[in-house]
Amino acid sequence: MTTVLAVVAHPDDEVIGPGGTLAAHAIAGDDVHVLILADGKTSRPGPPDSVAVQEMSLTETEEACATLGVSGWRRLDLLDNQLDTYPLLDLAKQVCAVVDELAPEVVYTHQGGDLNVDHELTQRATMIACRPHVSPVQWVFGFPTLSATDAGFAARPPFVPSVFVDVGTTLERKLAAMRCYGSELCEYPHPRSLRAMRAQAELYGAHAGMASAEGFSVLRGTWRVA
Repeated sequence: MTTVLAVVAHPDDEVIGPGGTLAAHAIAGDDVHVLILADGKTSRPGPPDSVAVQEMSLTETEEACATLGVSGWRRLDLLDNQLDTYPLLDLAKQVCAVVDELAPEVVYTHQGGDLNVDHELTQRATMIACRPHVSPVQWVFGFPTLSATDAGFAARPPFVPSVFVDVGTTLERKLAAMRCYGSELCEYPHPRSLRAMRAQAELYGAHAGMASAEGFSVLRGTWRVA
């Protein structure tokens, strides 16, 4: 059994990015966990800090993670799209605490070129927490996030997948988990839509010679030849 941790910026990123892969890990019997740093609501118009909104958001995360089959999840509920107002050291310490507790061998997090600042800082904090000699992490994979990776610009490093995971048996579970995030879903052709998510999986599948896939970049890896 492998212990797996997804460190993401916002509620729903764990589904949009590696959701099919996390579900596949769960089906394989791995111990799968999700850490979400920001609340995903406080940067938006309206009263995002209301009790009703927060309870709705927590329920969405609970239902989505249950659909994926993850073992456990936790949210720090830091200010949305304002992770740059926290010292990077503080963010890294909070991720480190979870890494130390769970001791994952495999970690998934955002790729660093996204337009969204929370994604960038989540990746940086995760890489600090997963650095060699202080963590048991063997592999760190970066994933793209629809509506953030595709909104990048020329000055940002592009996402280039180098590893593809077959999600042919878990794509429908991923889409079902996204349906749990009713407050985040948009209508096609918005990239944060079920149709766009399916199209992305099929495109990555075509890249890799399978019906549907999720693509990842290798941020750090330790290969042990038996």
